[in-house]
Amino acid sequence: MATPLMVRSSPFWCRHCYTYQYPLNYKPFSSISYSPIKTKSFSLLNSAKMEGGTGITQEVKENLGEDLRVKKKIFVAGATGSTGKRIVEQLLAKGFAVKAGVRDLEKAKTSFSHDNPALQIVKADVTEGSVKLAEVIGDDSEAVICATGFRPGWDLFAPWKVDNFGTVNLVDACRKLGVNRFILVSSILVNGAAMGQLLNPAYIFLNVFGLTLVAKLQAEQYIRKSGINYTIIRPGGLRNEPPTGNLVMEPEDTLYEGSISRDKVAEVAVEALNLPEASYKVVEIVSRPDAPNRSYVDLFGSIKQR
Repeated sequence: MATPLMVRSSPFWCRHCYTYQYPLNYKPFSSISYSPIKTKSFSLLNSAKMEGGTGITQEVKENLGEDLRVKKKIFVAGATGSTGKRIVEQLLAKGFAVKAGVRDLEKAKTSFSHDNPALQIVKADVTEGSVKLAEVIGDDSEAVICATGFRPGWDLFAPWKVDNFGTVNLVDACRKLGVNRFILVSSILVNGAAMGQLLNPAYIFLNVFGLTLVAKLQAEQYIRKSGINYTIIRPGGLRNEPPTGNLVMEPEDTLYEGSISRDKVAEVAVEALNLPEASYKVVEIVSRPDAPNRSYVDLFGSIKQR
């Protein structure tokens, strides 16, 4: 008879995913949010050298930890976009599994590495309806991050197809699947009319292409009424350069100017996943050189829910 495997029975803090993890013999199993451990882990455990019958080798513990970390799968819509790609990269760097939703699979092949087992690339067009989106998001995704954006062109309905109907389709797909975490990358000035910013050059410019900001605002309102746990992030002007200065986070309908690195926007979206302080909130963000350096808990915690 094989000697029974003994592992520690108390929860422990995982510094990679910022949550408590539970060992194999912890009860009840219903409290464990991760999917079953891969077969290769059991093979590794069974062949491990026992230490007095009460533990496993450090090498086995490290491999077990690797398998447990890469379990929480996040679906990213618009994954090959300038901001979406950065979100995917940061999620992978933090140990998440990612399902990257893209319209162009060929473009995705040149955008991402193919040797990362934590990355799955799937074809997903947000304009094709919630039923198809639900199929590609799947029941293995725990959250959705929407970083889509229309491509300027002659189609004046493009902003509504992508930034409005597309976002609504994603929300409806989440409701069908029971996915209860949704993060949207939107824009400052979406509610510029109510803020008295009708003559703001940025508001005028962003609405030239089919009332883009109006489309985004209506999508935001749909999310807020959906019952899903949301975080809506409204960045200022997006820069491709690395971050400079410190992050400024304000309540909705506050900021009407300023810019921010796409890398920092991606970081805010990823950090929001694990913070209760980010739930059911709309935040506006820019970077400023004179801003204090504050933690994300402090930043999100300072914004009140409406």
